[in-house]
Formats: sequence, structure tokens, C-alpha cells
Amino acid sequence: MIVGHIHSMESMGLVDGPGIRSVVFFQGCALRCKFCHNPDTWEFQGGEEITPEALVKKISRFKPYFKQNGGVTFSGGEPLMQPEFLLKTLKLCRQEGIHTCIDTAGFGQGDYDEILSYTNLVLLDLKEITELAYESMTGRPMERFNEFLKALEQNSTKLWIRHVVVPGLTDSEEHMQELKEYIDRIPNVEKVELLPYHLLGANKYEVMNLSYPLKGVPAMDKERTKQLQKTYFDQYGGKQC
Repeated sequence: MIVGHIHSMESMGLVDGPGIRSVVFFQGCALRCKFCHNPDTWEFQGGEEITPEALVKKISRFKPYFKQNGGVTFSGGEPLMQPEFLLKTLKLCRQEGIHTCIDTAGFGQGDYDEILSYTNLVLLDLKEITELAYESMTGRPMERFNEFLKALEQNSTKLWIRHVVVPGLTDSEEHMQELKEYIDRIPNVEKVELLPYHLLGANKYEVMNLSYPLKGVPAMDKERTKQLQKTYFDQYGGKQC
């Protein structure tokens, strides 16, 4: 029997893909991003144990709200780190006619083709664009991300890209130009969203007795983020949210 670990579930999400969506947060992530606001999802053995069948039964209760463009988004944590559970859940959603989206950093365990064949949309959290910057930001090398990016291209998967704008790290005009050039080379990108770095998860680090990597870094100015969005990514139809 396939069993997965989920951290939590949101029934009526509005910012995790098109339409009204159920959002399932998977437990477990191998990255340690400096701006992570969910350190409580890192450990793989925490959360609620659930079968794909039971999870899809929960999701199906909200089908009347999905209407024409809603569905379910699998987030985390990192959903790709539970590939067998994710794949079975995606297959069951397909049987139920539920639009599926994976919100991922692209850091999984490989063999992505079958998962992507049952995925309608990927929200790709693009952490950084160079090997050195990526490892500095996430604590891990970039090879696994590059492998996933290649799989996205080979499967012609529809893609929305998100990038967190952090003061002093990813907010410069030079970085934005390089980011645009990087994204312009990726096929099937429908939308790009710049997300302003915020401090909403900092208290979790205190509660968990963890050192906060960006201590002293202020929240990113939302108006400045909107300006960068319009200047560099307006052609993708994205919006700062």
C-alpha cells in the first residue's frame, strides 16, 4: 500500500495556480533555502500519513468550487521527494477530471516523465540561476534542478515561474536582466511572478530553535517588486502577488 506524508491542506487557495484550488502541502524537503518560511515542512517523517485514495477523496469534495479553471496544487515541502505517492495521486486526479498543478523547486529523485505526463501545470520556484548562487541560496548543488528543467522541456509541460526577490541578493537590475535572459531560454513559460521576500516565517525559526539565515534583512518593498515585474516580465502576463 502506498502511503504519503502531508503537512497540511488548504481547501480554497487563490494564489497557487489558476482558479480556486485545493492546496496539499507535502512533508519533507531536501533544500534549505535562506528565505524558506516553512521550516516545519523540512522533515520527511512528520505530518499526517495518508493514502492517495483517501487524499483524492478529500480533494474531490471541493470539485464544485473548481469550476472551469480550478483544481488541486501539490506543494510542500517538496512533492517530488515523494514520487510514488505523488504519481498515484496524480493518476487518481486524472480519473476524477481534476486539474493538477505541482508547486516545486525541481529538486526531486529523478524519473520525472511519468509524473509530468499526469501534470497539467508546474509552478516552478526558481531559486537562483547560476551554480554558485544556487548552492549558496539552497545549500545544495544545482544538478538535480537542471535534470528536472530538462524533463520539463522534453515533456512540453506548461510552466509558471516564480522567483523570490530578496533585498541585497536578487533585487538588482543586473540580476533581473540575467534572470530574464535565463527564463527566455526556457520553453512553454506562460507566466512569470516576482514574489517579494517577507518575514512571515521568521517566528517559526525561533519556535523551532533554528538560526534564521536572513536575520536583519528587511522585507522586500512591494512597489519596487511591481516595478521590476513590469520592466522585465510584463510580456509573460505575470503579476506580483
